[in-house]
Amino acid sequence: MQNEIGPIPLRALWIALGALTCAFHIGLIFFGLVPNLVARPLHMALVLPWVFVFGAATRGAALRGAIIAAVGVAGCLWIALNHAALRNQYGFLEDPFQVGLSLVLLLIVMEGARRMIGWPLPMVAFAALLYGLFGQHIPGEFGHAGTPLRSFLGTLIVAEGGLWGSLTGVSVGVVAIFVIFGAVLNAGEAGQGFMNVASVAAGRLTGGAAKVSVLSSALFGSISGSASANVASTGAITLPAMTKLGYPKRLAAAVEAVASSGGQIMPPLMGAGAFVMVELTGVPYVEIMIAALLPAILYFLTVWMGINAYAQRFELRAVPEDERPGRRAVIITSGFFLVPFSVLLIAMFALGFTAQYAAALAIFAGAAALMFDATPGFNLRQGLARTGDAMLSAGRQVAMIAIIILCASIIIGVLGITGLGVKTTSVILSGSGGELWPALLLTAAACLLLGMEVPTTAAYVICVSVAGPALIELGLEPLQTHLFVFWFALLSTITPPVCGAVFIAAGMIGENWLRVALTAMALGVGLYVIPLSMIANESLIRIASEPAAAVLAFAHVAVGLSCFSYALIGRSDLVIRAGLFAVGSVATFPGLLF
Repeated sequence: MQNEIGPIPLRALWIALGALTCAFHIGLIFFGLVPNLVARPLHMALVLPWVFVFGAATRGAALRGAIIAAVGVAGCLWIALNHAALRNQYGFLEDPFQVGLSLVLLLIVMEGARRMIGWPLPMVAFAALLYGLFGQHIPGEFGHAGTPLRSFLGTLIVAEGGLWGSLTGVSVGVVAIFVIFGAVLNAGEAGQGFMNVASVAAGRLTGGAAKVSVLSSALFGSISGSASANVASTGAITLPAMTKLGYPKRLAAAVEAVASSGGQIMPPLMGAGAFVMVELTGVPYVEIMIAALLPAILYFLTVWMGINAYAQRFELRAVPEDERPGRRAVIITSGFFLVPFSVLLIAMFALGFTAQYAAALAIFAGAAALMFDATPGFNLRQGLARTGDAMLSAGRQVAMIAIIILCASIIIGVLGITGLGVKTTSVILSGSGGELWPALLLTAAACLLLGMEVPTTAAYVICVSVAGPALIELGLEPLQTHLFVFWFALLSTITPPVCGAVFIAAGMIGENWLRVALTAMALGVGLYVIPLSMIANESLIRIASEPAAAVLAFAHVAVGLSCFSYALIGRSDLVIRAGLFAVGSVATFPGLLF
């Protein structure tokens, strides 16, 4: 027998590895503290087979990948087994074997990142390593004093300043748990529940099919945290629905791309970046989630208003009544995501558990829900098949994020060893003339450029490491700074020339990607404006401490963004659209203009 990943025994092997990955990360939460030089190398060891072997196109490629993975796993296990002795070396390699092991592990991480996401991020990491090794020969401000090879590699490999640094700790302890949670929910009826709720809430409205896409993508994205995964999943349903009702293809694809891009900023999960933000800022996850809520709602509200503006130009029909789900179906399927979400939120807010502990409890609730279907009824055989799918999905997704974070950790480690981050901060301060807004624009441009080449989380980590201190020195709070950088790192999902969500949506619907991208930029204008509005209206992210001021800021920024949408998209004449743009500017940035 065959399936999509090969013979049934091979599928069982991957399911077992996925189950081991899940058990390891959940076990870390329940069974006490494990030394970092044990947990973090084991985390890498578990993901390497997924990176190098799973999905190999040929038997030869699988064999070569298996050899690389075996070498990497052996290296990780050696570090975990010798963690006590390595800790006493204080980041200095004692013999040629350790030097060779360090070089091999660095090369394996960079090659793994190349296989999973392409050349740009590993090339940045390789350039960082070259700078660390030879930067002492660079004259002027950007040179450094030099670090002995054994100290440089030792800091990256046998200490906690490189591969096993705090970023990897976030991947091990938090990100992996929420990725598993998302995989478990996605394996069951939760996705259909999102679609049903969205159809009932928005399907009857003008532009209903597009608004269903917005709501379902917001809901689904809150657990997937990936624009590409969001487009591929919800888009498979919403794109045909919109084209069937006569929506222009470029508009249908743009709606799906823009709505899906918001998943990484939509609480409660917000993708890997939010959990990295916890480590970098020291702000508890719950506080970050609350601070991000109003800006995320503004983003989807802006897309909603953009659809209303497009309704002036095209006949955007509602979803026919006979194609909307019945009340019974909505109630039943919504339980598949409401129950795990309720467990997550109650555990965090009412019981005061950590985010990862609450997520682990929610995973158990979601796993139990896999045994039931939408009839409703208990279906053990289907439940076991879904559990296998969840294990496969969890293994793949944990590996994807882990290898990105491991590769980014090389860059962050080199920045720390050489002091390059401090020097870059100095350049930003001098280039902006010590003024905040020029520094913000410089940082935004850097985020956009870097985000075109590397995934959102890596772009955010690199940008905030080099530009964050400058913005904080110019008066921003750390959380403001990190949210600003994280939002602008998202721009590349819809901004040409590298716009992943647009490429996928355009390919699924058979439309020119550039036409889709231009439409998406108009619909997603909030992605460009809201980060700036968070700086101009500081209370927007302070709903917990200043609720009245936050709601007032939300209201006038919402008016401003709505005006921007109609100015860009509506059918009014040029004078009216110019007036709308002016009103939008005043409403969004009142403190800057008056």
